Amino acid sequence: MELSPPSGARGLIRGLMFAVFFVLFSSAGAGNALAIECPDWTASRAEREINRLADQISQWDQAYYLEHQSLVDDAVYDRAQAVLAAWNRCFPEQSRALEPPPRQAGSLLVHPVVHTGLRKLRDADAVERWLQRDGDIWLQPKIDGVAVTLVYRRGLLHQMISRGDGRSGQDWTRHARRIPAIQLEVPDQREELVLQGEIYWRVENHVQAEGGGKARGLASGAMASRVLSLSQAQSLALFVWDWPNGPATMSERLRALRALGYDVSDYTHRVRSLDEVRRWRRHYYESPQPFATDGVVLRQSERPAGDSWQPQPPEWAVAWKHPAATALASVVGVQFPVGRTGKVVPVVEVAPTLLDDREIRRVSAGSFERWQSLDIRPGDQLRLTLAGQTIPQIRDVVLPALERTALPVPDPDAYGPLTCWQPEPGCEDQFLARLLWLGKSLKFRGMGEARWRSLQETGLLTDLLAWTSLSEKQLVAVPGVGPKRARQLLDNFNRALAQDFRSWMVALGMPSIHLLPEAAWRQGSFSIFSKRGEKDWRQFPGIGPQRAGELVSFLRHEEVQLLGAKLQSLGVAGFR
Repeated sequence: MELSPPSGARGLIRGLMFAVFFVLFSSAGAGNALAIECPDWTASRAEREINRLADQISQWDQAYYLEHQSLVDDAVYDRAQAVLAAWNRCFPEQSRALEPPPRQAGSLLVHPVVHTGLRKLRDADAVERWLQRDGDIWLQPKIDGVAVTLVYRRGLLHQMISRGDGRSGQDWTRHARRIPAIQLEVPDQREELVLQGEIYWRVENHVQAEGGGKARGLASGAMASRVLSLSQAQSLALFVWDWPNGPATMSERLRALRALGYDVSDYTHRVRSLDEVRRWRRHYYESPQPFATDGVVLRQSERPAGDSWQPQPPEWAVAWKHPAATALASVVGVQFPVGRTGKVVPVVEVAPTLLDDREIRRVSAGSFERWQSLDIRPGDQLRLTLAGQTIPQIRDVVLPALERTALPVPDPDAYGPLTCWQPEPGCEDQFLARLLWLGKSLKFRGMGEARWRSLQETGLLTDLLAWTSLSEKQLVAVPGVGPKRARQLLDNFNRALAQDFRSWMVALGMPSIHLLPEAAWRQGSFSIFSKRGEKDWRQFPGIGPQRAGELVSFLRHEEVQLLGAKLQSLGVAGFR
């Protein structure tokens, strides 16, 4: 609710003194930004990287303030500012302060009481610490619109002023007189009555978790227009969130606001615990509302008189934003693991980044081809988002690093479903993935990736079934495996040998297993399966030429035949 014209969830930070931006930003909080480490850059590179990021932010400002277009979400924008602030601290001689955001033409009016803005709390722990202060605490939704000041003189509307830089803003009085939701006259006849609130666009059954929509842009666009149409005026509403020199307590202010015609009591809640705050935050994020929101605001019931306020975040009111649906993340590395079927799916390591209230450190590139098209390298700034509201994914590269780091990129054509049956050089990842799949299919207990890796690194696993011949003495020699654990592992191995034929073929990775009827398993064996040609396999429903070819290639592959022979010697069902 500390927004500035023409549209502005970012007005607080942008409206402050940009010459000392990074100091103020540090004190005001950084949205979804976690600690940002100093890059290992030369002075020359630091200057180029800082200038480029500052230019990008300025471009966003230009679109936001003059064209009413929000090119990035608030979380991404805030993170970009946090990164720039951190780089400025790391390289003071190369630092660059942001220019003040561009202004629209028009007369400016001074606010009778400055707009303070809000400090954003990063997480639940920060909220809990803030709640520990003495005082009566109240919660309101953080309406996503345009912040304004309303000035009444002896009961009549005198001015409406946009937030601007917190001290002065544009004269929007002409628009205010056309908006039915704004009272042109109030019963309070004092010489001057000042209200602060949010002009927002009415929406029906808006669920914030499903996306912000265009509500904020519609409100800001309407207020920035030369002529406010009748339909625009009727679609706008006002949420009064403060009366700087009004009654002393929140309860009294709510009653007095109701008398003025601005009833916000249904959206103002006394809270006493973090659980209550969480519940209301979730309510305004997931439940239908008549407005868009970007979080909740916590306020102390009593606070200083308005004439002492400053255009910077106070201690008596804070914001806790909704879980970020998008985030800006700095790439610190890229790995190229090879999966069980031979697919190379790059994994991007990022600096700790908050997304949907979770700390993200690793995110899949989706596919090798997508990584290749984006050419993700250390130092890149990525935009992350959520797939299905749960899985983090890379949306795009917002700002590529100027210097492109060389990476050990594998050849994806060198791997496939029938490669890497032993831990040969270059095959470590795929072989380990085969072991993990085998252990899961055969229901091994206590055999996660770390355990398999330790066996592999000690040289005990020369092929996929080498574990069947391990002794207790050999297992005890493995780091982290004592006598008790060794006996548990041996029990795992023995129980696996008693598994049925189908379970074993799943464990070995036979394709299209789910398409075979139960009768095929009851009457089949490894020998019978191996002798079938493509024509035979195509007799089963759902198995066409491609799947039939894959089955024949798998079952007749030299390595699979060797594994089958070993299982035959061990007396496993279906291989005897």
